[in-house]
Amino acid sequence: MEKELQRLHSLYYLIKDEIASKLKEFEKAGEKEETAFKELIFCILTPQSKAETCWNAVENLFEKDVILKGSFEEIVNELKGVRFKFNKARYIMEARKFFNGILKKINGLESMEAREWLVRNVKGMGYKEASHFLRNIGKGYELAILDRHILNNLAFFKVINGVPSTLTKKRYIQIEGKMKEFAKTIGIPMAHLDFVFWYRQTGRIFK
Repeated sequence: MEKELQRLHSLYYLIKDEIASKLKEFEKAGEKEETAFKELIFCILTPQSKAETCWNAVENLFEKDVILKGSFEEIVNELKGVRFKFNKARYIMEARKFFNGILKKINGLESMEAREWLVRNVKGMGYKEASHFLRNIGKGYELAILDRHILNNLAFFKVINGVPSTLTKKRYIQIEGKMKEFAKTIGIPMAHLDFVFWYRQTGRIFK
């Protein structure tokens, strides 16, 4: 395991500057309501779908002016390759009410409070999606985005005893706490560790 941790640190130093650049991009996205709203829609689409596919769908929804004015059918047509597109199209239509308002709702809240608000008020958002959104607007760097890539890595490094089949709120918070301790122990910031794990699994940095 010591050798694996050394490899993890080597990988981190290889991509550290790229991670820092990506986090700056996220902070800029969190400065404007429209760019934050795009990230909101992206995170609603991501469950069990490829990130690049979801971002392409978001870009198309905005470029074709479907995101706010399109019908249910028009939204569905832009979700090519996105799993559960009918449910997610409904979530997008619900989320329209947060256009030009999502930052106003969460600014001033601590990251965990903001996450709770999102889970309660934005349909299609669980703890993973809400954490992802907050990270992508520069407001949740200490939160864990517990997707399959992260969970597989946490299991590999013995942080958790295997990948859970389901994640309740209690279990999510427990694993998040363990990831924070692991990040502190190995000296890699929480938001950076997420990217290192993702890169280790996929060979790329995206969103």
